[in-house]
Amino acid sequence: MNTRVLDYLCCLDCGGILNLGEGTAGPEVESGELVCGGCGRRYPVVRGIPRLLPDELTLEKLRTASAFGWEWQEFDSLHDDKETYHQQFLDWVHPIEPDFFRGKVVLDGGCGMGRFAAAAAEFGARDVLAIDLSDAVEAAYRNTRHLPNVHVIQADIYRLPFGRPVDFAFSIGVLHHLPDPEGGFQSLVTHLKPGGSVFAWVYGRENNAWIVHLVNPMRERIFSRLPRKALYALSLAATVLVHPVLKLLYLPANRFSSLRPLSKMLPYNGYLSWLAQFGFRHNHHVIFDHLVAPTAFYITRDEFRAWFNKASLSEPRISWRNQNSWRGWAVLEHADSRA
Repeated sequence: MNTRVLDYLCCLDCGGILNLGEGTAGPEVESGELVCGGCGRRYPVVRGIPRLLPDELTLEKLRTASAFGWEWQEFDSLHDDKETYHQQFLDWVHPIEPDFFRGKVVLDGGCGMGRFAAAAAEFGARDVLAIDLSDAVEAAYRNTRHLPNVHVIQADIYRLPFGRPVDFAFSIGVLHHLPDPEGGFQSLVTHLKPGGSVFAWVYGRENNAWIVHLVNPMRERIFSRLPRKALYALSLAATVLVHPVLKLLYLPANRFSSLRPLSKMLPYNGYLSWLAQFGFRHNHHVIFDHLVAPTAFYITRDEFRAWFNKASLSEPRISWRNQNSWRGWAVLEHADSRA
């Protein structure tokens, strides 16, 4: 933990300033504690990560945190070069460009293994506050500790421990796994400064009927309840079957102009042709990710737009991603529009 993060953190109970506890030395803290100057509450710093967690978490939150904590520690690296991560990040946050991040304080709401927090930092963000409720923070810290402008914090998205507003908040692939997706989105908005903006990417309900009505019930009742290693093996077997189809059918059908008519006939082409560009390890992770979550919501465009409207944000720029998910971006225009 770089002690620069103390400029942003505050106590969950009283909002007081946090200071280094007795015997906790900076500027890089591997272990120790943070102490609230107001109410005296103490928060541990363990393996370089400040742990600012509420006293109680619901069973649903704990199950989800356990699932994704295991996932991101197992799949803590998916590509060999950071350029691939950069390209993926820009695909998710389209139409945002790299220069947008320069000099901004950025909040990553659900950082997983830290790949997108790292991308934002490498695009020139002043500081990136990367939070996650799960043990994925361990992988995120390992993957970003070389970046002094990334601060990994274990925290609950519904009770964020920040006393200063941020310029930009984003959440990719997280909100739809929360017990209250819109509540998580609104929590991010409350931490924006006037003129700041928020971006979110969520599963879409449109074009996903087969997942909503077939895969999702099986995931809830069977797959998410399996031992993690068993699900790892099951998803590995599924990848062995699916990956050759992606490479031998979907990839050439979308790459070569002579085969473009075929691509229009392929089921779920928008999404599967995107997967076809990646390696086996990445696609194994994607299949595992679709099966492990205890909770998943599939959100319509109208529902998604309503989140932005209720938060008194500017008219959102909503776009269709891979014909199966929604991404949205909007600006907080006035200080009094924050909750």
